[in-house]
Amino acid sequence: MEGYIDIHSHILPGIDDGAKNFEMSMEMLQMAYDNKIRKIILTPHNKIGRHNAGPEKIRELAERIEAAAHAADMDITFYIGNELYYSSETVHALEEGKACTMADSGYVLVEFGPMDSLEHIRGGIYQVLSAGYRPIIAHAERYESVCTKVEHVADLVAMGCYIQVNAGSVMGQYGMGIRQFIKRVMKRGLVHFVATDCHDKSRRSPKMLECARYMERKFGREYTHRLLCENPTCVIENRYI
Repeated sequence: MEGYIDIHSHILPGIDDGAKNFEMSMEMLQMAYDNKIRKIILTPHNKIGRHNAGPEKIRELAERIEAAAHAADMDITFYIGNELYYSSETVHALEEGKACTMADSGYVLVEFGPMDSLEHIRGGIYQVLSAGYRPIIAHAERYESVCTKVEHVADLVAMGCYIQVNAGSVMGQYGMGIRQFIKRVMKRGLVHFVATDCHDKSRRSPKMLECARYMERKFGREYTHRLLCENPTCVIENRYI
């Protein structure tokens, strides 16, 4: 299998609650490279009411990180994006160019609050879809209203959105209940992406290799390749999944 693509990361330095500085960014990148990650979509948080770095700042930092990675013999390609905390202003921020889509595509990575109701999540997804974007729900396993029933995930997918789960959750880092739920959802083919959502070098690190090997054993090489390579490539190339 060729290198993996990580569509959800917080590696850019000093821009959100991810890497604190450039040194940490480089250490995280080395860890990602050692885990066979070869393409990364940089997705710093964007939350209405907070001081968010604009697309120009994100692009500037991405270029600096890419140059440093290549100088360190890490052949990683970077793309810009955002993890958008949904609010009534999310679509407006996208349309005004104040927030980034994923790799300049029609896909957007959308986050909700862990205790948000299913109705609120469905409403947010409907608004994003209605504006012509293709929403990817970030770490869907974190939302209590979603992960109570597999059918709730199926309903969201039927609306037209895509589901991303975190590699750490797949591996049981956040409890066996979440791990078992993800396993059931994957068996239904309802997960479209597995990403690291990396923030640091320890508990939320850019580790993918162990998860990929586990997925190959449990779900097969073809499905693993689809979630870690094929579907992310569709995002980068702005193609439908």
